[in-house]
Amino acid sequence: MRLLVSWIGSADLRAPGSEEEFGIGPVAQALEARKFDRVLLLADQEKSKLRRYEGWLRTRLAGSKRCVLGLEHVQLRSPTDFDDIYSVVTQTLERLLAELPEEPDLTFHLSPGTPAMAATWVILGKTRYKAELIQSSRERGVETASVPFDISLSPEFVADVLRAPDKSLENLSSGGGQEIFKFGDIIYRGDAMRRLIARAQKAAPRSVSVLIEGESGTGKELLARAIHQASMRSGRAFQVVNCGAIPVDLVESELFGHVKGAFTGATRDHVGHFEAANGGTLFLDEIGELPLSAQVKLLRALQEGEIRRVGDVKTVKLDVRVIAATNRELAIEAAAGRFREDLFYRLAVLVLKVPPLREREGDLGPLITGLLARINDQSEQAREPGFLRKKISEDAKKFMIQQLWPGNIRELENTLRRAAVWGDGETISLADIKEAVLPAVVGRAASESILNRPLEQGVDIQSIIGSVAEHYLRRAMVAASGNKSKAAKLLGLANYQTLSNWLEKYRVS
Repeated sequence: MRLLVSWIGSADLRAPGSEEEFGIGPVAQALEARKFDRVLLLADQEKSKLRRYEGWLRTRLAGSKRCVLGLEHVQLRSPTDFDDIYSVVTQTLERLLAELPEEPDLTFHLSPGTPAMAATWVILGKTRYKAELIQSSRERGVETASVPFDISLSPEFVADVLRAPDKSLENLSSGGGQEIFKFGDIIYRGDAMRRLIARAQKAAPRSVSVLIEGESGTGKELLARAIHQASMRSGRAFQVVNCGAIPVDLVESELFGHVKGAFTGATRDHVGHFEAANGGTLFLDEIGELPLSAQVKLLRALQEGEIRRVGDVKTVKLDVRVIAATNRELAIEAAAGRFREDLFYRLAVLVLKVPPLREREGDLGPLITGLLARINDQSEQAREPGFLRKKISEDAKKFMIQQLWPGNIRELENTLRRAAVWGDGETISLADIKEAVLPAVVGRAASESILNRPLEQGVDIQSIIGSVAEHYLRRAMVAASGNKSKAAKLLGLANYQTLSNWLEKYRVS
């Protein structure tokens, strides 16, 4: 059973009769976006306003037979009094939970009410009740709130803190002052991505070429799309070309088009990607895979601002902005003669380097939350049989944050998707995630992440040391064919007895 608990805010009370001007409010927005079996609304406003709002909301819920709506009118000394808010919420919730036939999956809505109310939900949701936290806005819809820390405090201590609150408590719902940012579909919080996005936002309104470099899976196409959406060309086409997937003999035709009869099989005129992107943006992915012969034609198109279809005698003037991407170092490729130097300088007017996930300190937590929300939304929109909206347990999330993810965001998302499909129930557990991580990735992460694991949620240094010791102990015993004296010598240990102690300690047989 899913239970939504929320305060009623001023934006909610404005909604009846004024939906077009003010919107439907955070509560109704959450009920439209997600399915709940019960709803508990807390309010301290005038009863006449609450009756009007309750009637309006019940009318909207009339088609949802399963959703049971409850409204509790409470008395608060002040909507900013942490101690009073905490007491009212816990007393009301404990009474309701005692009446329910089963323990519900709780969701707390942060958006309605005052910052003090939102901060109280965050603390209660992270300590006493282990609830999902959501937030909503007219611009971004309903989304799970990412809180980048864990709170391991007793309810009594929390109550003491709330009786003497620090001003920073009012910012807890936004991550303790560490806001989550979005640029297009890119989710980020750390300094590495902030610097990149700041440059991307400066590049967006220009019409000059952009070269995006970065490892596979880092989100180069997402960045290109975000730049296009933030540009003056956002209302025009965004044309994507995977240069590495075009057969060599068709590159020119695919890029510039051809006329009927230009070659065998050309039975009709064909519009190329450049013409299709006229007025908009052409994204040339994996530009480093383009054959040298095609690079000459591409250079001319960029220099002259015009193209000629294969087999045609006339040229066509175009207004196209080119954004190229590669997982290679194009400057090195050009120096080695594997990429035209003049084309490199034509493309590399503005260069953006997307950092790999292992260098994005502070971004993994928000990314996991955001990607899982996207997976849930896609499955829900596709009406997949047996769909359950998934959430992830804290220990599973911590495990993911400690991994290296050599496949970057693509690997991270695919792992979450596998766990969501294979796992039973609504919560992705630590066991689900461990089963979803590809074995080859586990081995690579073990060998590469010893010195580079993210520190944002801590590392288990004893476990790391143990893994290294176990790895070399096993290798030494195999290399020495089980001879402890030889294995001890290979490992630089004093004698076979010392080796025996190590074997026992790390349970290597």
